[in-house]
Amino acid sequence: MTAGKRPLADRIPLLPGTLVPVMGATVAVACAEFVRNGLYVGYLPLVGRSEFGLPLTATGAALTAHLIADTLMRGPAGAAISRYGLRPVVAGGALLSLLAVACLPFVSTFWMLILVAVLHGIGFSVMWPGALNLTADSSKPGYSGRALSTVTMCALPMIGVGVLVYGAIGKQGGNFPLILAGGLQLLAVCGALLMPMRRVRQRETPPAPSRESVRRVARSLLPLMPAALLQTGTLSLIGPLLFPIAKKLGLEYWPLVSILALGGVIAYATIPFAGRIADRGNARLVLASGFGLIGLAFLLVATLPPLWAFYPIAVVLGIGYGCVTPGWSALVTGTLPEAERPAAWGALMTVENAGTAFGPVVGALAYQAIGVSGPFVVGAALALVTASAYAVFRRAFPAAVHG
Repeated sequence: MTAGKRPLADRIPLLPGTLVPVMGATVAVACAEFVRNGLYVGYLPLVGRSEFGLPLTATGAALTAHLIADTLMRGPAGAAISRYGLRPVVAGGALLSLLAVACLPFVSTFWMLILVAVLHGIGFSVMWPGALNLTADSSKPGYSGRALSTVTMCALPMIGVGVLVYGAIGKQGGNFPLILAGGLQLLAVCGALLMPMRRVRQRETPPAPSRESVRRVARSLLPLMPAALLQTGTLSLIGPLLFPIAKKLGLEYWPLVSILALGGVIAYATIPFAGRIADRGNARLVLASGFGLIGLAFLLVATLPPLWAFYPIAVVLGIGYGCVTPGWSALVTGTLPEAERPAAWGALMTVENAGTAFGPVVGALAYQAIGVSGPFVVGAALALVTASAYAVFRRAFPAAVHG
């Protein structure tokens, strides 16, 4: 072996014997994201009338019902993982999602579509709590931020990929889109079956929650919930407005793709370095820096710069996003008590989903009221407020994540 090079096993941020279960969980959540976003965002709006005889308002309501069910069930999903274990709960959720997908060809009324969407949302609600809790439990000491960021960044791109793929194949009609959804959802079930029965670091059945454990969870969640709401709201402001805003800014399709790709590459390249800093007890500092850079990038876009300026702005924004992902992962795992983490994280994800839901609404209102620069001005303000909160409210978080 060459001197100075560590073995591959030493470079993987996971405990021995946990790589395959974590990979299974990653495949499961990636497939689940591909299917749900592909179906409800890319496919149903295109074929709702031609294939199901339902108007666009019905497919929009189905997406809303699905997201509400997912959001409301995140907390119970985490509690179920604590009580019944990872594999039964996550595989059960994946099977329920598969059942919902299998029922789609038989949908003929508005309420049937809503029922299928709600069942799918309930099934999906266990996927992220299961994957992230398994990864956190499987991480080597001091590596949780990097491990969680890797899993997250492997799964999240499937949101956009699913929409793009189903937007392309949905126009062609036929059964292939639903067959593809069923096959990928079945793959999600297989990935979930690779997860362990119980939590990796759990040695015995957890006792029923005591008053002290409830108080401990509440104290740990208190500083995280406002941060979760603010930051997910900030990061979701622009999403639905991306193409209308790009057109107003004079950005054609391929220049926009190249700018987004540059930002994505920079974000991925930043994660290992930012994650290393966050895992060394500087999660709060990494988050404050990340949101500060995001706020700066949004302010620069709000000035309506020339085309060439979007490339350096994409670099700044990519570094910011690359700091936020591992910083938040390290902050959450360092703040939530390990014994109650699944239930607490499920509750926190409910708040994150609420932020993701209100962000596009705020962005649309700012766009209507101020114009093209509106969402970026609001986004910059929210990002800088979030960064300032992490810098000012130092004592609200454990010493292990202070920085």
